[in-house]
Amino acid sequence: MSAQAGAVAFRSDRSLVGIALFIASESLFFLGIVIAYVVFREQSLATAKAHLDVGRTAIFSVLLFASSGTVAVATRRRSPRWLALTALLGGAFLAGQGLEYARLLGAGLRPGSEMFGTTFFTLTGLHAVHVLVGLVLLVTLFAASAARPRRVANAAWEGIALYWHFVDAVWVVVFSVVYLGTIIG
Repeated sequence: MSAQAGAVAFRSDRSLVGIALFIASESLFFLGIVIAYVVFREQSLATAKAHLDVGRTAIFSVLLFASSGTVAVATRRRSPRWLALTALLGGAFLAGQGLEYARLLGAGLRPGSEMFGTTFFTLTGLHAVHVLVGLVLLVTLFAASAARPRRVANAAWEGIALYWHFVDAVWVVVFSVVYLGTIIG
């Protein structure tokens, strides 16, 4: 390995370490919010059971979970088409969450209206913001890789894929605690 190749590899690894550290800090942030939801869960369980549409949210969740597979293929193949599919799946998930919010708001549930509204909208809203950031990253990578595929650094592909997998993993926890926990609880 030449000195120049070694320097590029070090910069790429350092970028990925930075992304991994950012994801670790965000994971702790989400953990705190999930714990708050669980602590206040008993006060909110009746409201959650009455208002959450677990089945419909499960459908949109499957789209998000599938996007982890498509981003993995996109990264392995360096494929803008698979990135576009990933973004479409993520966008469909976000649209589904928007429909869920509209339905809940229409039923009178709001952040601050009661404990369920506060914890639900905080937890799922922060996740939605992270999905939106991920979509911006995916679209940016799509544009860069479609225009100049050879100039996009491996760290960009790997880092954005890592972030997207994080977004999916957080939703596994959120969906399990909030939605499946409502059925079980």
